[in-house]
Amino acid sequence: MKFDYLSIPVAKLARSRDWYISTLGLKVEFIVPDRRTVALQDTEGFALFLQEVTSASAPSGTALWFQVDDVDNTFAEWSARGIAFTHGPRKVFWGYGAELQDPDGYLVRLWDQRLMAEK
Repeated sequence: MKFDYLSIPVAKLARSRDWYISTLGLKVEFIVPDRRTVALQDTEGFALFLQEVTSASAPSGTALWFQVDDVDNTFAEWSARGIAFTHGPRKVFWGYGAELQDPDGYLVRLWDQRLMAEK
């Protein structure tokens, strides 16, 4: 069994789509205009569905974890691009990593396998 897709509600589809593309580097897999939905794919084939809803409220504790090659380097590179982080790489309850928020308030957590094991 393989986890393949995840759908999250968003307040403004274009804003969220652009953020996930420009910030995380996800690619558009397909668009369903009549459902106000876009599927964005990572480099491993997992797709995140963003669906615009009129009653989108702030997420409560929802977090998305993305594995990167090196969280310290990713944090430095993205910070240089002007990406704002909630916190930089550090030891937290879920391991070692950095955290930022998407435009709807979803937590986006970055980690890497090597540093997770070391720290």
